[in-house]
Amino acid sequence: MTSSNKHPGAPWRNFYGRVKGKSLRPSQETYLEEDLAKLSPGAVDWEVNPERENLDLRAMFGGKPVWLEIGFGGGEHLVHQAATHPQMGIIGCEPYINGVAMLLGKIRQAGVENLKVYPGDARNMFDVLPDESIDKAFLNYPDPWPKTRHHRRRFVTQEHLEPLARALKPGAEFRVATDIPDYVRQTLQEVPKAGFEWLAEGPSDWRAPWDDWISTRYEQKALREGRTPHYLTFRKR
Repeated sequence: MTSSNKHPGAPWRNFYGRVKGKSLRPSQETYLEEDLAKLSPGAVDWEVNPERENLDLRAMFGGKPVWLEIGFGGGEHLVHQAATHPQMGIIGCEPYINGVAMLLGKIRQAGVENLKVYPGDARNMFDVLPDESIDKAFLNYPDPWPKTRHHRRRFVTQEHLEPLARALKPGAEFRVATDIPDYVRQTLQEVPKAGFEWLAEGPSDWRAPWDDWISTRYEQKALREGRTPHYLTFRKR
């Protein structure tokens, strides 16, 4: 366990996930050195923005609507969305630096230019997003924390959902994809408490993926291991 903040004035936020895995390939080190800084959304961390001044999203994306992906893993979905929807600006948050390096390679390959990348805890991003500024948010295959005593570590708790709801525009869409039945249960229990409506009228609304979905490596692993994906769509009230 570590804190997601190092500034003395920052709140203590328990952070339990990994930030580094196996050694990076030389090409990935190059991506981090050459590309990450220029893809920065701006001053997000407490050390560089202790006053928690809001990001200027209009200047960042030229007035485009802005989407947010929380924990983009290896970046397949993030790059796919950016390529499919060039009229949108998209910010991706991911503290796992190996995943960030993978994403940067995919960005180079795809040539997309409507992305910003924050290599850190999404809660720090929530601090500096203007109220009601985000048009859509994605949470794909989040860490399941399967043990009951660890369920409070999941993203779908009010600690995360309340600031996310504050940042989303009324009517904004929040998508959650997971293969863990108990995560579905907790999501359906907690997300509406934060001011969201579940948009489901029948089983196909959570069994079938979205029209612009791309199956990620995490989803392929779940399918190989016999788990069933669930695709949950919510709307901010």
